[in-house]
Amino acid sequence: MPTIDLNADLGEGFGAWRMGDDAALLRIVTSANVACGFHAGDPDTMTRCFMEARETGVAVGAHVSYSDLAGFGRRAIPMSPSEIERMVAYQLGAAQALAHYARHKITFVKAHGALANVAERDVEVADAIARAVSAVDPSLTMLTIALSEQTRAAERAGLRAAHEIFADRAYTADGRLAPRAQQGAVIEDIDAVVARVLKMLDAGGIVTQSGDLLPTPIDSICVHGDTPQAVEMAKGLRAALEDAGWRLRAFAAPDL
Repeated sequence: MPTIDLNADLGEGFGAWRMGDDAALLRIVTSANVACGFHAGDPDTMTRCFMEARETGVAVGAHVSYSDLAGFGRRAIPMSPSEIERMVAYQLGAAQALAHYARHKITFVKAHGALANVAERDVEVADAIARAVSAVDPSLTMLTIALSEQTRAAERAGLRAAHEIFADRAYTADGRLAPRAQQGAVIEDIDAVVARVLKMLDAGGIVTQSGDLLPTPIDSICVHGDTPQAVEMAKGLRAALEDAGWRLRAFAAPDL
């Protein structure tokens, strides 16, 4: 039986403000990308998410980003590669400490928002992220956008790369994520999301907006936890994947 991971961006509240339904998603997904306090999250939110993930058997990763709480990490901030490297190391260290406090274990790292979008194309930024991860803990896996510079940077740094596709995002002709401001870039119809994910898994590649196939390994499928229909989408995807013969399993399960 083939295996696939289903991940979601979680822990994206801050203080009294809540974003998404972490508890519900943690009963569906197999990996959780937990915000590290720079685009969302705080010590209490992170700890609660790590504890709930441990209880539900969900793998956890550090979801690192630009320091942009007001913009939810979706604004690119001019920074040198060395500044980005230290920023990522800082967030990863915080996530590891709180995961250890919650008796769970960080097993992977994923870039969020604008940082991920820049690293998708920019070699220097992608390499800076990978160097930070390798310096802090080379046993970690990098969850990278499939067919991106992120994947190549992880390989150059000697890290394992897990190739990620997005259930609810459209792809351009060159395999990049379509900008969110572009019409049709975010796919909200759950039936359409399920159909395109199954098609990509069956074909072994990314399906672009024009219908072309770009071959790539696929290790994980992302559902954005901040969308209103995230829980229903994740439920629908998991059910459809299992019906199609896929076993849901974390790509970097912790050895606890």
